[in-house]
Amino acid sequence: MYCCIIIKKQQAMKYAKLSLLIVIGTSLFFLRNIKPQEAKITTPEQNNEEITTSDTKPTISLFSKAKQAKIFAKENGLNTNLCILIDMSIHSGKNRLFIYDFKKDSIMDHGLCAHGCCDNEWSADSTKTNPYFSNIPESHCSSIGKYKIGKRGYSNWGININYRLHGLESTNNNAYSRAIVLHSWDMISDNEIHPTGSPEGWGCPAVSNKFMRKLDSLIKDEQESILLWIYNA
Repeated sequence: MYCCIIIKKQQAMKYAKLSLLIVIGTSLFFLRNIKPQEAKITTPEQNNEEITTSDTKPTISLFSKAKQAKIFAKENGLNTNLCILIDMSIHSGKNRLFIYDFKKDSIMDHGLCAHGCCDNEWSADSTKTNPYFSNIPESHCSSIGKYKIGKRGYSNWGININYRLHGLESTNNNAYSRAIVLHSWDMISDNEIHPTGSPEGWGCPAVSNKFMRKLDSLIKDEQESILLWIYNA
């Protein structure tokens, strides 16, 4: 009797092991034959969002800003032929000043543009990726906001031409008293210099001598004041 009990237990253990092996084998079979799902790529159009990659962001945000700039220019009696847009969110060693043609809805030209050093070293590139902004006199910072390009004058810098800037918003309404002007600077390159940044001045939007000649030829021939918009998209 005792021997029969032992035999039955041994058989039960044998069947249990066999069942376990069958379960494991079946699971491995299904896992092997399951195809991994491909990752779904959502385009900006499908997601109803703007592209935000570094390569395309300037173009997308630029056209959005240009539309707003055109409306502002019309409503405030400014030039409706062109405007100047400066995107300070772009690395200072890359082209970030854009001349925009309102009539053709296209970029006419672009170039490097310096920003203010604030409390950092003058002519260095300390804040090439993250500039600071201020409207406070003697801060040596650039100010974001919309400007009206004013009178053409003499500059001690670059090609000796500058344009006075009149701040039109609370973020830049001290621009005229701070002597913030659009001018050229010998230290600004004609071409992109990324990953190096453009040298930083005392708050004026400064461009290369070559690019300033292009700007001057456009600005001086226009009858109505041109909108210049510095923003940090």
